[in-house]
Amino acid sequence: MKLKHALGLKGGEAVAFVGAGGKTSAMFELAAELTPPVLLSTTTHLGAWQAKLAGQHHVITSVEELKTINLNQGKTALLTGPVSTDQRLSALDFSTLEAIYGYCQAQGHSLLVEADGARQRPLKGPAAYEPVIPSWADHVVVMAGLDGLGKPLGEDSVHRPEIFAQLAGLRLGEEIQVTHLAQVLRSPLGGLKGIPEGASRVLFLNQAEGEIRRAQGARLASILADVYDRVLIGSLQQQHDGGPISSAHSRTAGIILAAGGSERLGQPKQLLDWRGTPFVRQVAQTAISAGLDPLIVVTGSERVAVEDALSDLPVECVFNPDWAAGQSGSMRVGLASLPLRCDRVMFLLSDQPQVYPLLIRQLIERHNQQRAPITAPMMRERRGNPVLFGKETFEILKSISGDRGGRAAFNKFKVDNLPWIDDRALLDVDQMSDYVQLMRAYFDFT
Repeated sequence: MKLKHALGLKGGEAVAFVGAGGKTSAMFELAAELTPPVLLSTTTHLGAWQAKLAGQHHVITSVEELKTINLNQGKTALLTGPVSTDQRLSALDFSTLEAIYGYCQAQGHSLLVEADGARQRPLKGPAAYEPVIPSWADHVVVMAGLDGLGKPLGEDSVHRPEIFAQLAGLRLGEEIQVTHLAQVLRSPLGGLKGIPEGASRVLFLNQAEGEIRRAQGARLASILADVYDRVLIGSLQQQHDGGPISSAHSRTAGIILAAGGSERLGQPKQLLDWRGTPFVRQVAQTAISAGLDPLIVVTGSERVAVEDALSDLPVECVFNPDWAAGQSGSMRVGLASLPLRCDRVMFLLSDQPQVYPLLIRQLIERHNQQRAPITAPMMRERRGNPVLFGKETFEILKSISGDRGGRAAFNKFKVDNLPWIDDRALLDVDQMSDYVQLMRAYFDFT
């Protein structure tokens, strides 16, 4: 997967790179993927030799000089201060960098900024004066090299090991484990240090070569899902499927649509019995066990009874007063209840208690690896439920009207199909004969 796809970039954003384990490489990788012209700079310094990685390099000492440079040549352009005596490209003063940002905003160009230093170590502990992240950064990519895991904590593995040791609760010379790295990356004095309040937080776990490293990355992604908007796992040295990212993880919200009036059935299907449990409660328990968080249940008809059935579960019930107008209204109510930075959601139906946690987890893992706008199970050439929607689909989903569900968006976005062998997941309940068929498919009545 390409880095720009894993980050969910559209172009024209300002992205800052901090941390250790491949910041500069990641910045130039992303620059090569984005539509040119792309501008690059630094708030700290770069090695002079790294200038050759850009399509063009301009040394600027004042805002006035910026006006004399043709930056719109369809290339990547690196803008820095002069070369210092130790062969480093110095940072621009803040007023000049602000002017570059204003130019990029006006022109719709992407601006990438390296905002930290690590002396090419895989891990680091930030000093009091770093990182230097511009307040206007749209995204902050926190880098960490997985090659630091399993190594003794010292100068060879960590830049500023004393600071890292304090944050991780380690002593110098002790082996760095996943839990230690997680503690540093979630610390406001470590990985989260200096990130502007409005910027998205992305963790890029680089150097994930081999199954062990990828498994360690996945564990970190799970541990840190509550503090990073996305966690990318990959290798800038060993490209995977056309890009450096093997998977992109984030929290997955769940929305259970449970507002319908069940006119054809003649009784509320949300409350039908499934092994002694109401349908809607079974669906919620499945979603919780599969890791959907937060879990929102949209109610309408039989609001009180549905809420009672879920009263002791960690779910948020929201009421759709226009539930009779169709499923699309319930989708909008559910989407409006999502956290601000939620970037994907899975819709579940309250009349499909047979959906297994494994199917939900497989859909999430498929989306981690592909990041398609829509991910759906495919059974015998028929698409089933539940369906996972990426954030790029949310506005279209909100515009759907009437009794049409999320499938109305299928012809507007790429749909990634997850092959699934158990076609019983296609069953739903609209009338009593459907309920009988569903129960017979799962229980032996003989």
